[in-house]
Amino acid sequence: MAGEQQAGGQKGDLPASIEVAWGLRERPGKGPRPGLDLDRIVDAAVRIASGEGLAAVSMGRVAKELGVSTMSLYRYVAAKDELYVLMQEAAMGLPPAPPAPGTPWREALTAWARALRDGSRQHLWAMRIPVGGPPTTPKSVAWMERGLSALDGSGLDDGHRISVIMLVSGFVRSEVGMMADLAEARAKAGTTAEESLVRYGRLLARFADAERYPAVTRMLESGVLDLPDDPDYEFVFGMERLLDGIEALVRKGEQGGAR
Repeated sequence: MAGEQQAGGQKGDLPASIEVAWGLRERPGKGPRPGLDLDRIVDAAVRIASGEGLAAVSMGRVAKELGVSTMSLYRYVAAKDELYVLMQEAAMGLPPAPPAPGTPWREALTAWARALRDGSRQHLWAMRIPVGGPPTTPKSVAWMERGLSALDGSGLDDGHRISVIMLVSGFVRSEVGMMADLAEARAKAGTTAEESLVRYGRLLARFADAERYPAVTRMLESGVLDLPDDPDYEFVFGMERLLDGIEALVRKGEQGGAR
């Protein structure tokens, strides 16, 4: 994919600022304001998002942060949505190193998903950016490359591999996004994760009577909400179930090949 964009892509296939990220276009020369460039604009936007949330990011707010006019930014970035893409690229770390030869695909894919999760947790504001399309920036394509190659040895074809990567990355995004929502709600309420869970249990016990909600009542009586919260449990549980399903697909392909 990267090779196609670099060698075969036509000018105008991507926004100018994304072409700059790929090295397909020269960076704009210095404007009338000394020191203003694309990197400074993106860095300022990331600082704002990190400190005040994504909703605080606007072209006007970034311009104010840099001490320039809003119009001067449009020489480098055409729209806020384009700036969002560049912010994600700046915040996104590089994917993990390739696994050692012979590493089972389940282990390799889990390591990829965990690294994606850990990186996303460092920039929760990025979870607020809507998905606008497939990966188009160097780091995002590098992550896709590493995810696809994690499935080497699985026997899955390229179509199934990209579907698996979309499935797993969607799970990671959902898990991290929910974590971000809960963390924000707890911060507003001034409670810890454990305190929130206890309060929720008490609330359910108050309203969920055994006749109308027998399953909920059994769950409360089991005491599962009283157990210490493991922040990794839901991720590990979800990944294991996804991997089980993918493994069923792999076995189905092996059986089909045998026939």
